[in-house]
Amino acid sequence: MAERLSTSTRMDRARANGRISRRENGHLKRKERANRDKRMVELVSKGTFPYTPGVLSYLSVKLGKPSTQITEADAKAAVAPAPAKA
Repeated sequence: MAERLSTSTRMDRARANGRISRRENGHLKRKERANRDKRMVELVSKGTFPYTPGVLSYLSVKLGKPSTQITEADAKAAVAPAPAKA
């Protein structure tokens, strides 16, 4: 039978493993967020109002307002490229 670890040792190991997991998953999530942003911008640019719930959810988070209050003008302005600084 395997030797049982003390509670504090198990907790320390779980904390260390969690730290490693967060670091590794953080890089993957950053890439996923960038891909999602690109995909959503394309959907809003090509699509017509009203948008699908997934797109409305994305816009709601980006604009900071409930999806029921989002207008087509808000959506187009949210995905419009930022003007270049002179």
